[in-house]
Amino acid sequence: MARVAVVGVGAIGGALAALLEVTGQHEIVLCTRRPMESLTVQTPDGVVTVEAQNVTDPARVEPVDWVLVATKAYDAQGAAAWFPALCRDNAPVAVVQNGVEHRERFAPYVKPELIVPVIIECPVERQQDGTVRQRGAARMQVEDGRLGAEFAQLFEGANAQVQLTGDFLTAAWRKLCLNSAGALSALTMKPAGVLRGEAMAEIARQMVEECVAVGRAEGAQLGEDATQRVLDGYRVQPKDSVNSMLADRLAGRPMEIDARNGVIVRKGEKHGIKTPLNQMTVALLQVLCPE
Repeated sequence: MARVAVVGVGAIGGALAALLEVTGQHEIVLCTRRPMESLTVQTPDGVVTVEAQNVTDPARVEPVDWVLVATKAYDAQGAAAWFPALCRDNAPVAVVQNGVEHRERFAPYVKPELIVPVIIECPVERQQDGTVRQRGAARMQVEDGRLGAEFAQLFEGANAQVQLTGDFLTAAWRKLCLNSAGALSALTMKPAGVLRGEAMAEIARQMVEECVAVGRAEGAQLGEDATQRVLDGYRVQPKDSVNSMLADRLAGRPMEIDARNGVIVRKGEKHGIKTPLNQMTVALLQVLCPE
């Protein structure tokens, strides 16, 4: 049994907490800004009510064995406020976030050897009533090694696939290719079905191709079919599926613009690669939704 803290209990954080609950093996601590009366997650296998301690004051939390960070990528500093107490005994910090800069975000706050970057693919949404709806199974990729293996063990017995990979860089950029096109939902204020139209699919294709080019320059092994795989993935998603960027815009919350599209532009400039569609997307979202 492990004592596991989840920092950031939105859609992904809620799904992670439910997976830990299903194992029946862990003591779960939910670290939130505001008190939570309960956490209910509608999973493909049924409704899960998470039995957990809820703490709202970083100064009043006890040390844990693992910390899972599921906050938005732009809120590293807020998440790090919990680390002095939670990581008092050198607990590893699994960063379950979007983007390709997991280590860079948390390097100022955590010992490098304790940072465990994680990529997650899990169709999940936070409902207006506070419950979490998980539409499909969770799939995670984590760096191969001792801590990666220990992270995978946390979810033994749950409906989650945790893959150890020797090439996390490629895994992260592959997920970013998917996320880059997702910004079109935030721009149009429409769910995933908007990308099934021919015109929007073509724009998505060009956005993903920019991401692929930059990812390859960064060292990611992205095959010739990388773009088509993303487009095919969007075609089979439920038309009403709402990604996290669209959910944030609909709720009036800040969006992960830099982590999802801005990083493509920044790293493209570093390599001399033009990324006009991602650059335009970033500019439009920043104007439409200033923080």
